[in-house]
Amino acid sequence: MPTSDYRRLQADKIVNTIDLLRRRIQERFPDSSLHGVAGELHRISQEAIVRARSIRRPNLWLRAGVVLLVAVLVGVVSQIVRFVRVNKEDVLELEHLVQSLEAAISSTVFLGAAIFFLFSLELRLKRKRAFDAVRELRSLAHIIDMHQLTKDPERVTGRGPLTASSPKRSMTSFELGRYLDYCSEMLSLVSKTGALYVQEFPDPPTVEAFDRMTNLTTDLSRNVWQKIMILESVGEPAAAAPEVTAERKDSGAREAASASDPTDDAELTPAPPGARAQID
Repeated sequence: MPTSDYRRLQADKIVNTIDLLRRRIQERFPDSSLHGVAGELHRISQEAIVRARSIRRPNLWLRAGVVLLVAVLVGVVSQIVRFVRVNKEDVLELEHLVQSLEAAISSTVFLGAAIFFLFSLELRLKRKRAFDAVRELRSLAHIIDMHQLTKDPERVTGRGPLTASSPKRSMTSFELGRYLDYCSEMLSLVSKTGALYVQEFPDPPTVEAFDRMTNLTTDLSRNVWQKIMILESVGEPAAAAPEVTAERKDSGAREAASASDPTDDAELTPAPPGARAQID
Protein backbone atom coordinates (compact mmCIF):
# COMPACT_ATOMS: atom_id res chain seq x y z
CA MET A 1 0.00 0.00 0.00
CA PRO A 2 1.42 3.43 -0.90
CA THR A 3 2.53 5.68 1.94
CA SER A 4 -0.11 8.26 1.02
CA ASP A 5 -2.85 5.73 1.84
CA TYR A 6 -1.83 5.86 5.49
CA ARG A 7 -2.37 9.62 5.68
CA ARG A 8 -6.05 9.54 4.81
CA LEU A 9 -8.96 7.45 6.00
CA GLN A 10 -10.01 4.92 3.39
CA ALA A 11 -13.80 5.14 3.33
CA ASP A 12 -14.28 1.77 1.65
CA LYS A 13 -12.21 0.02 4.31
CA ILE A 14 -14.31 1.59 7.06
CA VAL A 15 -17.48 0.36 5.35
CA ASN A 16 -16.01 -3.14 4.94
CA THR A 17 -15.00 -3.24 8.61
CA ILE A 18 -18.50 -2.27 9.68
CA ASP A 19 -20.00 -4.90 7.38
CA LEU A 20 -17.68 -7.54 8.84
CA LEU A 21 -18.72 -6.53 12.37
CA ARG A 22 -22.39 -6.74 11.34
CA ARG A 23 -21.89 -10.28 10.08
CA ARG A 24 -20.01 -11.27 13.23
CA ILE A 25 -22.89 -10.03 15.38
CA GLN A 26 -25.40 -11.83 13.17
CA GLU A 27 -23.51 -15.10 13.48
CA ARG A 28 -23.09 -14.79 17.25
CA PHE A 29 -26.44 -13.16 18.17
CA PRO A 30 -28.80 -13.68 15.21
CA ASP A 31 -31.97 -12.69 17.10
CA SER A 32 -30.57 -9.63 18.89
CA SER A 33 -31.51 -6.07 18.04
CA LEU A 34 -27.81 -5.18 18.18
CA HIS A 35 -27.55 -6.78 14.76
CA GLY A 36 -30.14 -4.29 13.47
CA VAL A 37 -28.16 -1.39 14.92
CA ALA A 38 -25.02 -2.67 13.19
CA GLY A 39 -26.94 -2.85 9.92
CA GLU A 40 -28.06 0.75 10.36
CA LEU A 41 -24.48 1.82 11.04
CA HIS A 42 -23.44 0.05 7.84
CA ARG A 43 -26.04 1.98 5.83
CA ILE A 44 -25.03 5.28 7.44
CA SER A 45 -21.38 4.64 6.60
CA GLN A 46 -22.28 4.02 2.96
CA GLU A 47 -24.30 7.23 2.90
CA ALA A 48 -21.45 9.10 4.59
CA ILE A 49 -19.16 8.49 1.61
CA VAL A 50 -21.63 10.08 -0.80
CA ARG A 51 -22.60 12.92 1.55
CA ALA A 52 -19.00 13.79 2.45
CA ARG A 53 -18.00 14.00 -1.20
CA SER A 54 -21.08 16.05 -1.97
CA ILE A 55 -20.20 18.49 0.81
CA ARG A 56 -16.65 18.81 -0.50
CA ARG A 57 -17.66 19.59 -4.09
CA PRO A 58 -18.29 23.27 -4.92
CA ASN A 59 -21.88 24.21 -5.71
CA LEU A 60 -21.38 25.95 -9.04
CA TRP A 61 -25.03 26.83 -9.53
CA LEU A 62 -25.21 28.48 -6.13
CA ARG A 63 -21.99 30.38 -6.74
CA ALA A 64 -23.23 31.63 -10.09
CA GLY A 65 -26.49 32.78 -8.50
CA VAL A 66 -24.62 34.58 -5.72
CA VAL A 67 -22.37 36.38 -8.18
CA LEU A 68 -25.41 37.42 -10.21
CA LEU A 69 -27.24 38.74 -7.15
CA VAL A 70 -24.18 40.70 -5.99
CA ALA A 71 -23.79 42.23 -9.45
CA VAL A 72 -27.45 43.26 -9.48
CA LEU A 73 -27.18 44.69 -5.96
CA VAL A 74 -24.08 46.71 -6.79
CA GLY A 75 -25.68 47.95 -10.02
CA VAL A 76 -28.81 49.12 -8.21
CA VAL A 77 -26.79 50.96 -5.58
CA SER A 78 -24.61 52.60 -8.22
CA GLN A 79 -27.67 53.75 -10.14
CA ILE A 80 -29.16 55.25 -6.99
CA VAL A 81 -25.94 57.13 -6.29
CA ARG A 82 -25.78 58.30 -9.88
CA PHE A 83 -29.21 59.89 -9.89
CA VAL A 84 -28.95 61.49 -6.48
CA ARG A 85 -28.43 65.24 -6.76
CA VAL A 86 -26.76 67.09 -3.95
CA ASN A 87 -26.46 70.88 -3.74
CA LYS A 88 -23.00 72.16 -2.93
CA GLU A 89 -24.44 74.64 -0.45
CA ASP A 90 -26.16 71.83 1.47
CA VAL A 91 -22.98 69.77 1.56
CA LEU A 92 -20.98 72.62 3.04
CA GLU A 93 -23.40 72.92 5.94
CA LEU A 94 -22.36 70.83 8.95
CA GLU A 95 -25.78 69.32 9.55
CA HIS A 96 -26.25 68.15 5.98
CA LEU A 97 -22.66 66.90 5.85
CA VAL A 98 -23.19 64.69 8.89
CA GLN A 99 -26.43 63.32 7.48
CA SER A 100 -24.78 62.55 4.14
CA LEU A 101 -21.86 60.75 5.81
CA GLU A 102 -24.21 58.76 8.01
CA ALA A 103 -26.31 57.69 5.04
CA ALA A 104 -23.21 56.74 3.05
CA ILE A 105 -21.77 54.69 5.92
CA SER A 106 -25.09 52.91 6.53
CA SER A 107 -25.43 52.05 2.87
CA THR A 108 -21.87 50.75 2.70
CA VAL A 109 -22.36 48.58 5.79
CA PHE A 110 -25.65 47.22 4.48
CA LEU A 111 -24.15 46.46 1.09
CA GLY A 112 -21.12 44.77 2.64
CA ALA A 113 -23.30 42.65 4.97
CA ALA A 114 -25.50 41.59 2.07
CA ILE A 115 -22.48 40.59 -0.03
CA PHE A 116 -20.93 38.68 2.89
CA PHE A 117 -24.22 36.86 3.52
CA LEU A 118 -24.48 35.78 -0.08
CA PHE A 119 -20.87 34.65 -0.40
CA SER A 120 -21.02 32.70 2.90
CA LEU A 121 -24.30 31.02 1.96
CA GLU A 122 -22.61 27.98 0.43
CA LEU A 123 -20.35 27.50 3.48
CA ARG A 124 -23.28 27.71 5.88
CA LEU A 125 -25.32 25.22 3.86
CA LYS A 126 -22.43 22.75 3.84
CA ARG A 127 -21.88 23.27 7.55
CA LYS A 128 -25.53 22.54 8.25
CA ARG A 129 -25.35 19.27 6.33
CA ALA A 130 -22.22 18.24 8.24
CA PHE A 131 -23.86 19.16 11.56
CA ASP A 132 -26.90 17.04 10.67
CA ALA A 133 -24.64 14.08 9.90
CA VAL A 134 -22.73 14.43 13.18
CA ARG A 135 -26.01 14.74 15.09
CA GLU A 136 -27.23 11.53 13.46
CA LEU A 137 -24.07 9.71 14.57
CA ARG A 138 -24.44 11.04 18.12
CA SER A 139 -27.95 9.60 18.28
CA LEU A 140 -26.68 6.24 17.02
CA ALA A 141 -23.97 6.24 19.71
CA HIS A 142 -26.61 6.72 22.39
CA ILE A 143 -28.68 3.89 20.89
CA ILE A 144 -25.66 1.57 21.11
CA ASP A 145 -25.16 2.62 24.72
CA MET A 146 -28.81 1.78 25.48
CA HIS A 147 -28.24 -1.78 24.24
CA GLN A 148 -25.40 -2.40 26.70
CA LEU A 149 -26.99 -0.47 29.55
CA THR A 150 -28.69 -3.45 31.21
CA LYS A 151 -25.90 -5.93 30.47
CA ASP A 152 -24.71 -6.27 34.06
CA PRO A 153 -21.66 -8.57 34.42
CA GLU A 154 -22.57 -9.42 38.03
CA ARG A 155 -25.71 -11.19 36.81
CA VAL A 156 -23.51 -13.94 35.42
CA THR A 157 -22.26 -14.78 38.91
CA GLY A 158 -25.81 -14.99 40.28
CA ARG A 159 -25.15 -12.62 43.17
CA GLY A 160 -28.28 -11.52 44.92
CA PRO A 161 -31.89 -12.45 44.19
CA LEU A 162 -33.69 -11.13 41.12
CA THR A 163 -36.74 -8.90 41.37
CA ALA A 164 -39.89 -8.95 39.28
CA SER A 165 -38.56 -6.08 37.13
CA SER A 166 -35.06 -7.49 36.69
CA PRO A 167 -34.15 -8.04 33.02
CA LYS A 168 -33.97 -11.67 32.00
CA ARG A 169 -30.48 -12.76 31.06
CA SER A 170 -29.60 -16.01 29.33
CA MET A 171 -26.05 -15.12 28.20
CA THR A 172 -23.03 -16.97 29.44
CA SER A 173 -19.97 -15.15 30.65
CA PHE A 174 -18.28 -15.59 27.26
CA GLU A 175 -21.34 -14.40 25.31
CA LEU A 176 -21.74 -11.34 27.52
CA GLY A 177 -18.07 -10.46 26.98
CA ARG A 178 -18.47 -10.73 23.21
CA TYR A 179 -21.64 -8.63 23.30
CA LEU A 180 -19.93 -5.83 25.22
CA ASP A 181 -16.90 -6.01 22.95
CA TYR A 182 -19.15 -5.63 19.89
CA CYS A 183 -20.70 -2.51 21.44
CA SER A 184 -17.26 -1.03 22.03
CA GLU A 185 -16.23 -1.73 18.43
CA MET A 186 -19.40 -0.13 17.11
CA LEU A 187 -18.81 3.03 19.14
CA SER A 188 -15.31 3.29 17.70
CA LEU A 189 -16.61 2.83 14.15
CA VAL A 190 -19.25 5.52 14.72
CA SER A 191 -16.39 7.93 15.43
CA LYS A 192 -14.48 6.78 12.33
CA THR A 193 -17.56 7.34 10.19
CA GLY A 194 -17.83 10.91 11.47
CA ALA A 195 -14.16 11.46 10.66
CA LEU A 196 -14.98 11.05 6.97
CA TYR A 197 -16.92 14.34 7.02
CA VAL A 198 -14.08 16.24 8.70
CA GLN A 199 -11.57 14.79 6.26
CA GLU A 200 -13.54 16.08 3.28
CA PHE A 201 -14.76 19.31 4.93
CA PRO A 202 -12.20 20.65 7.47
CA ASP A 203 -14.39 23.52 8.65
CA PRO A 204 -13.40 24.64 12.21
CA PRO A 205 -16.96 24.55 13.65
CA THR A 206 -17.50 21.16 12.04
CA VAL A 207 -14.22 19.86 13.45
CA GLU A 208 -15.26 21.08 16.90
CA ALA A 209 -18.62 19.30 16.62
CA PHE A 210 -16.85 16.13 15.53
CA ASP A 211 -14.44 16.34 18.49
CA ARG A 212 -17.37 16.57 20.89
CA MET A 213 -18.95 13.53 19.25
CA THR A 214 -15.64 11.63 19.52
CA ASN A 215 -15.40 12.47 23.21
CA LEU A 216 -18.91 11.10 23.65
CA THR A 217 -18.12 7.78 21.96
CA THR A 218 -14.88 7.51 23.95
CA ASP A 219 -16.69 8.02 27.26
CA LEU A 220 -19.38 5.50 26.36
CA SER A 221 -16.76 2.98 25.26
CA ARG A 222 -14.92 3.49 28.53
CA ASN A 223 -18.07 2.51 30.42
CA VAL A 224 -18.33 -0.64 28.32
CA TRP A 225 -14.73 -1.59 29.03
CA GLN A 226 -15.27 -1.14 32.75
CA LYS A 227 -17.95 -3.84 32.52
CA ILE A 228 -15.61 -6.06 30.52
CA MET A 229 -12.90 -5.69 33.18
CA ILE A 230 -15.41 -6.52 35.92
CA LEU A 231 -16.52 -9.58 33.95
CA GLU A 232 -12.93 -10.77 33.54
CA SER A 233 -12.15 -10.22 37.20
CA VAL A 234 -15.23 -12.19 38.23
CA GLY A 235 -14.25 -15.07 35.96
CA GLU A 236 -10.62 -15.25 37.11
CA PRO A 237 -11.16 -17.12 40.44
CA ALA A 238 -13.21 -19.86 38.76
CA ALA A 239 -10.55 -20.30 36.09
CA ALA A 240 -7.70 -20.32 38.63
CA ALA A 241 -9.36 -22.84 41.00
CA PRO A 242 -8.33 -25.98 39.04
CA GLU A 243 -4.74 -24.79 38.93
CA VAL A 244 -4.69 -24.26 42.68
CA THR A 245 -6.20 -27.71 43.25
CA ALA A 246 -3.61 -29.29 40.96
CA GLU A 247 -0.81 -27.55 42.84
CA ARG A 248 -2.18 -28.84 46.13
CA LYS A 249 -2.37 -32.40 44.73
CA ASP A 250 1.23 -32.20 43.49
CA SER A 251 2.34 -30.92 46.89
CA GLY A 252 0.53 -33.80 48.66
CA ALA A 253 2.09 -36.32 46.33
CA ARG A 254 5.55 -34.96 47.03
CA GLU A 255 4.95 -35.16 50.79
CA ALA A 256 3.77 -38.76 50.51
CA ALA A 257 6.82 -39.69 48.44
CA SER A 258 9.12 -38.08 50.97
CA ALA A 259 7.50 -40.05 53.79
CA SER A 260 7.89 -43.38 51.95
CA ASP A 261 11.50 -42.78 50.82
CA PRO A 262 13.84 -42.14 53.75
CA THR A 263 16.68 -41.06 51.45
CA ASP A 264 14.67 -38.24 49.91
CA ASP A 265 16.31 -35.04 51.17
CA ALA A 266 16.48 -36.51 54.70
CA GLU A 267 19.39 -35.97 57.08
CA LEU A 268 21.08 -39.30 57.95
CA THR A 269 22.05 -39.81 61.63
CA PRO A 270 25.64 -41.15 61.95
CA ALA A 271 25.91 -44.60 63.56
CA PRO A 272 27.93 -45.16 66.79
CA PRO A 273 31.51 -46.44 66.39
CA GLY A 274 30.66 -49.91 67.64
CA ALA A 275 27.85 -50.33 65.22
CA ARG A 276 30.02 -49.15 62.36
CA ALA A 277 32.63 -51.83 63.28
CA GLN A 278 29.98 -54.56 63.26
CA ILE A 279 28.78 -53.45 59.88
CA ASP A 280 32.27 -53.40 58.45
